[in-house]
Amino acid sequence: MKHGAFSWNELTTTDPKAALEFYTKLFGWKTEVMHMDCMDYTIVKVGDRAVGGVMAAQAGMPVAWAGYVTVDNIDETAKLAESLGGKVCVPPTDIPEVGRFAVLLDPQGALISAISYLKK
Repeated sequence: MKHGAFSWNELTTTDPKAALEFYTKLFGWKTEVMHMDCMDYTIVKVGDRAVGGVMAAQAGMPVAWAGYVTVDNIDETAKLAESLGGKVCVPPTDIPEVGRFAVLLDPQGALISAISYLKK
């Protein structure tokens, strides 16, 4: 993935089952459930290509779609966001076998997530 490109979309929702029923019928998506330590995470696929995920919203999380932007170095990106007047809502965090991500807030109050993928 190229630095600066949107690469993933993720839905946090209070009812993943209902959301998946809606979106799979609406868009013809296929799904694959990943059983993780603390939750189930459903991968959304268009054909064989994974394009996003759906998970249960935890307390305090908004019900919303979020886009992820690929970056070369998530730690540097988080520091840069702060130096530009943004805030780091979720600090750089490992996702096993995927990479590292952070959730950022721009100076105007909009959330965006950034991710550095593991090199394959």
